[in-house]
Parts: sequence; C-alpha cells; structure tokens
Amino acid sequence: MKQIPVALPSSVIDRRARNWREFNCFERDIATDIRSISSHMHRVAIAFILSPFSWTLAISQQSVFSTDFTAAQKLNYTQKGEVNPRDGEVVLNGGHLVFKTDRDGLIGKMKTSNELSVEVWFKAANLKHKGPARLFTFSKNTSERNFTIGQEGDHIEVRLRTTKTGNNGLPGIAAPKKSLKAERTHLVFTRQRNGEARLYLNGKEVAKQRIEGNFSNWNRDFNLIVGDENGGGRAWRGTVYSLCVVDSALNASEIKTLYDSGPGSLLSSAPPEKPELVKNSNEILFETQVTTILTKHCLECHDSASQKGDLDLSKNLKSHTEDGVIVVGKAADSLLWESVESDEMPKDRDPISDAEKKILKDWLNGGGSWTIDFVDPAIYSRPPDVSPTKAQRLTVTEYVRTIRDTFGVDVETQAREWLPADVRADGFSNTAYNLTIDLEHIEGFSNLAGFVAGKIDPASFAKRFTNKRDLTDKTMIALIDAMGRVVLRGPLSGEETALYRGVSTSVASAGGDFDEAIRFVVEAMLQSPRFIYRLEETPEQGRQLLDDYEMASRLSYVIWGSSPDRKLLELADNGDLNHSGQIKAQAARMLNDPKAIERSLDFASDWLHLDRLSHLQPGKEHFPDWDPALASEMRSETLAFFREVVWKEKLPLSSLLNAPFTFVSPALADHYGIPAPVAGKEGLQRVDLSKVVTRGGILTQGSVLTIGGDEASMVTRGLFVLNDLLRGVIKDPPPCVSTVPVPSEPGKTQRMIAMERVASKSCGACHVRFEPLAYGLERFDGLGAFHEKDHFGNPLRDDGEVLFPGTAEPVAYKQVGELMDLLARSDRVKETLTWKLVQFAVGRPLSAADAESVFSIHHASQEAGGRYEDVISAIVQSDLLRYAFAGNSNPSH
Repeated sequence: MKQIPVALPSSVIDRRARNWREFNCFERDIATDIRSISSHMHRVAIAFILSPFSWTLAISQQSVFSTDFTAAQKLNYTQKGEVNPRDGEVVLNGGHLVFKTDRDGLIGKMKTSNELSVEVWFKAANLKHKGPARLFTFSKNTSERNFTIGQEGDHIEVRLRTTKTGNNGLPGIAAPKKSLKAERTHLVFTRQRNGEARLYLNGKEVAKQRIEGNFSNWNRDFNLIVGDENGGGRAWRGTVYSLCVVDSALNASEIKTLYDSGPGSLLSSAPPEKPELVKNSNEILFETQVTTILTKHCLECHDSASQKGDLDLSKNLKSHTEDGVIVVGKAADSLLWESVESDEMPKDRDPISDAEKKILKDWLNGGGSWTIDFVDPAIYSRPPDVSPTKAQRLTVTEYVRTIRDTFGVDVETQAREWLPADVRADGFSNTAYNLTIDLEHIEGFSNLAGFVAGKIDPASFAKRFTNKRDLTDKTMIALIDAMGRVVLRGPLSGEETALYRGVSTSVASAGGDFDEAIRFVVEAMLQSPRFIYRLEETPEQGRQLLDDYEMASRLSYVIWGSSPDRKLLELADNGDLNHSGQIKAQAARMLNDPKAIERSLDFASDWLHLDRLSHLQPGKEHFPDWDPALASEMRSETLAFFREVVWKEKLPLSSLLNAPFTFVSPALADHYGIPAPVAGKEGLQRVDLSKVVTRGGILTQGSVLTIGGDEASMVTRGLFVLNDLLRGVIKDPPPCVSTVPVPSEPGKTQRMIAMERVASKSCGACHVRFEPLAYGLERFDGLGAFHEKDHFGNPLRDDGEVLFPGTAEPVAYKQVGELMDLLARSDRVKETLTWKLVQFAVGRPLSAADAESVFSIHHASQEAGGRYEDVISAIVQSDLLRYAFAGNSNPSH
C-alpha cells in the first residue's frame, strides 16, 4: 500500500525547503529585501540587485532559522546604451545590461535541476517591437541561446534550448497575438522536469506546450542580458521592475499569488503554500515521532494481521473515536492513553518510556492527527533522521578492484589474507557505520601499499601522465598532481602536492632515481585516507550538491564498485558531470561495462548472504552423503542465475522469484532431482525448468533453502521471505524464549510444529507473520533436495498462504510454483528489491526520511521496466546520490 512519506520540520515549516532548492533573483533595495526573506528558509539565493548607484551580485547561503548572508561579491557587468536605474525600476531606452555568469552560478543550477521558472514585472514602451526584441536572455548571439524572452509586436515569445530543440531554442512557446498591452505586466514562464511548459500573463495561463529534453546542453559561458541580444540588434525598450529566475517549476496557484503580491514578491515573501502539504505541529509530531513509537511498542500485537482486542494501530485511529479508544483533543479520556499510562501496554515487553509517553499524550491532546495510509514498520521502525553523510572505507572487494583498475595489479589473494573480512551489518557488508579500521587494517593497508608499489612498472605508470623522467620541481609537481588526480580520485590541494613532493625529494636526496621516487609516492598515496576512504565534504546544515569529483566517485562505486575512469574524471574536470542529463548518459555507458556485472553480483551475494555457504556444515546424522563441493556450486548457481536474469535476459528484477530456469552441474542436478544438463560439458549449464513445477527462482535454490538449517526451519526461511522479500519487520523474541530448532519426529513435520507455534497464544502474534510464508517450502530439506516425505516418512505439503504487510487477509496458493508467481507479481516484493538496491547504493540503512526519494526511484524504475539497470539509473539520478546531507535533514527535500 502506498505511503505518504514523512515530512520533517524544516520542510513542513516552509514548503520551499523541498521545491525551491536554489534560486536566483534580480531585485532592487538589497537591505530591505534581504531582511524580508523568510527566516526559516533553507536555500541558496543569488540576487542581482538593481540600485541607482551600483549593480552588485549578492550570494546568500541561508539555513533553517537563519537570515545571514555569508558572502557578497561584485558581479562583472557591462552597461551599453541608455540605461536609467531609478528607485524600484530600470528604464531601458535602447540600452542593455550584460552580466557575465559564472560556471557554478545560474546556468549551472539550471543544468542540475532541469526545471525553470522566470518571473518578470515590466512595462513595454510600445507594442511595435520586432525581432523579437529581447526583454531577457541567456545567449551568445541570435542563433545560440539557452533561454530568451522576447517581444514580437503585441505578444510575447519564449525560446528554450534543450537536448530536443534547436540551438536557438526553437520551436518555442508564444502568447496569443494582442495579449500584451503597454502597461505594467506580470509574466511568468515555467517548465517542469517532464517537459511541460506554460506561459502566464497577469496571473492567467495564456499558452502551454511540451518542450522535451533536458538542459545538459546549456552553455555555461553564455551571458545574461537584459534589454537586448549579445552583440546588439534586438533592443527592447521599456521599464523592468523585477526579474527572478528560479531553478524549480511553479504551479498556477503560486503564480496567481505572485501576481497579486506585486513586484519583488518571489524574493521578499514566501511562495504560497499548498494546504494539503502544510503540516501543523501535531501532524509533524505524528509523522516524526508517534509513528516510530507505535512501530516500536504497539504494532507487534495491534496491526492489520493480529488486531489483538480488535485494535489495529497501523491504521487511522480516528475510526475508534466512537468506542473511546481515542478521544480527539483529550488524552485523559482515551482508552489508548489509559493503557499506555498504566503500562498495561505493551505486554511482556519493555514499558514505554516517560519521554515517549509524553509524546503520545501531547499528540492525543493536540488532536491525534493521522496523515498516512498506514504505519508501515519497514519505513517507521527507524526515526526519520538522516545521519551526516559518512566517509565510507573501501570494502575489501572495492579495494581489490580499485587497485586493479588504477594500476593493473591483482591483489585479490593478498588483500583477503592481510585485511580483516568485512562483516555484514543491516544486511550488507558495505554499511558505512560498520566499515571501521583497526590495527590489523592499518598493517594490512601498509603491506598492500608496499606490495602494489613493488609490482607496478614505474616508467610505464608515469608515462600515462608525462614523458619526462627527471626529479626537478617542475616535472615532479606536475606529475604528482596528475597521478594524485587519478589515484586519489580528484585534484590535490597545494599542501598534499607538497607532501608527496617531499617524498620524492627525500628519495632523490638519498641517491634514488626516478623509478624509486614513483614507487615511494605511489606507496604513500595508497596509505592516504583519500584512497582508503571515499571522502566527501559534509554540510554543517541541510544538504549540498556534491562537487563533480565526489559525484564521479559515487557513480563509479555504485555502478562498478571501483574508481572513476578517465571519462568521469574528464567530465569532473570540466564541471559537467553533476546534472541529471549527464548522469543518466554516464550511467547508461557504465552499465554496459563488464564491471557493472561484477558490482551487481556483489549486491546479489550480500543480499542473499551467499558467503555463509563457504561455512556450510550439515550434520552427518541427517546428511551422511553430503558433498561439500555442492555448497560452492549452489553459490555459483545463484550468481549465474542472477547474471542471466539481469544481464542476458534483461528481465525485471522480480523475475528472480520465478524465472523458469537455473544453472546446475550434473551433481547438483542429481541432488535437486531435476533433469541433468548435457553430458560432456564442464561447469554449470543452463537447464530449462518450465516443466518442473517444484523449481524456479531463487527461493527454490539450495543457496537460499539452506538458510533453514538441518531441520529446514520454517522460522529462518519464513523470516528470510518476510525481511528480504516483503520488507516486513519483526522484533526479536523475548529473552526467555528458546530459539533452538524443534526437530521433526514421527507424525510431526516441521510445518506441524510451525502451525502449533502460530496457534499459540504466547507465540502466535509474531509467528503468524512469517512462518506461514515458508509453508510452501516444506518439501525442500535442509540442503534443498525435494521430497514427498521427510526421513520419518511423514507426508509433506507445499500449499499455503501469503500475508502481505499492511493487509489483513492472506492470499492462498496450492503449490510452490504458485507461491513463486505470487511473490514475483507482488508490488511489495518489487518495492523491496528497490529498497534493497538503494540501501546497497547509499551504504547505510534507510529510514522514514528516505521514503519519498525511494518511492520516486521505485516509480521511475518501474515505469522504465523494473530491470536492474532501470533501478540503478534512477538511483544515481536521485537526490540521495547527488547530495551530501548533514544530520537531521531530509534527503527528499
């Protein structure tokens, strides 16, 4: 069921914290307008200030509850012809103003957002302008422009350059003839990311058109001009009162309010709020704290599935106002509060803390607001806070690939031996908070640095950057800078260059030659935190767009699990990487590289915890004929199957649950009891399972089935389906409960044992959520072999039912093939696969604050086909990947 994502206070207080990320405005009277900017904004504002005395560019970096400007600088401009600045207006009488924009300013922000709104208050001197005359433009000349607003007689024409239009912005969008009058006029042009463009005059829409493409081909060097085209010849005459350029789309309601507010309102007052998006304090309290408390303490017994006491606390509680469970505005009269205050709830668990009780009481007294469809524990089990973007140490696998791709040296064996293995945390081994460093790491990285430096050919490596072979300052400084850019994934600071130059100088002083200097510099670089970690600048508050080198690293490690290649670094050098059009293009290129396949198999191995197969030791009493080599083949089977589904067949990720084929050796086929592959061929071979109703998809492969242990436990198998396929959440059992698997016995199968737990008053509330999910797998033993009866002769079944999270009624199936199809078709499973990939990409657990971004990623990827490459492409274009976040900031906003 779709969630309405959480809204954090900063975004709730001001809607622009989400939709008005950075904007740039021409405006008059700097002191008045700066003081009037809403004090709770989080944005970057660049204001061109019109005054009778000077033209100044003021750059504002505002944070929540702050109004201070942190920087101001002069803007280079040229005034040509007759321009008369007056109080509150500028009169153009054949003259114009030319502003030289900077690469990281207005145009760079438009290229990043691919959205645009321009508001102009103006009065045309006459209705006979031809050309069209240029009221406002980003352009080089009459045929090369990014954007232009022009007047053609008695109407306005707008031309916008995208990757789908001509260099001059044609075809454009035009207002109807005779729609312009020689009077003060309010004009707004707005274009959404999806291409929908609209033109408004005096608060009313006068034209609309779809302008496809993006702004990746915008030229950052084009000037911003008011009153003419670059080079002249398109002069516009009249008065300009204010001009604002915003890197976000506006809607009709906002535009009407701006018109009603008069000139300068876009800068000096907050844009209109959408009522449905404005949250009061009680709604904020519910979304940010109450949902987490309910998930932590209540939903175990009171959700759609269990509903103890006929109470479902995952749905809107206002349905219980008549029975007194909740009395709006009066906590003391609410039965819910009475149970909480007296510690009657939760039962057999730690009581709700005093602080949590106060939150619930304040929420009930404040109106008991409920703003979402249902409280999904998968979203709300973690508080809606975002930790600061953490430096991520390279995993052992990432280290090995980075060395290979940077130096051409294979250190697989040495790295696995000298570095501690990465431990899974929250389901993945690349979870940032768990990638710590201890003394064993330090020693290992030191030894590996020396090993790599000893393996490279210094002359060949240095020749990638220079043909010179001397130890002079000029040669070595240039060489160190060039080497560092590649090895350390970005430009060196002056201090870093001096440090590595000092290493080469020491070598020369000791009588060493050029080759030795290169080896020692490489060895030093490989022990730098900039190599071992993926370091990024973290904002003190809110979020900030990654620089292009940081984005190059994120792209390369998400898609390849390795360092940026030459193309990514070249784009970063030019400042042309971190905008959605370029990112999309680079993702497509990178996903066609074999390194992307390697990375996807990292995900599959982590998600399914395939590394545990190397430690698989089944009990001899149950499996006396077990061949340990089969464990390795099971792992290889799943990875080969994943590769076939994702890369060769290019099927949606959900097909991993029911694709009718697998890869087996003769021995593994015999173990499974399925048709053997073609005789005489070595290794695993693809086998068709379309006529084998008992097999098909990862759940029927030994690599996953062995999760159940020797007894084929319904508990562990069911938990896998719940947690890793349905994104369900279940709490750990109470400390007093034994978790030792109960063995089968004559007359009692594992399913019968599970059904007893599900029916139990003490255990059933939890076990009903997950054990029935494994009923259809009962015929597979602990090692994945299929049987009609267990070793006691008890008949086995593979029918059952699936209870999807958030629903009250389970869906029945008759045999395991139907179960696989149910899961493959499930929207919940498809969402889970997206969530898992997003978590793997960002390297941290996801919380409620990520929900909106993840849902957007999921929607975009499903629209594109739901394949692995579709999800990855959507992830790298999302704000979760393109921004660094401070603590307590919402990545969706």
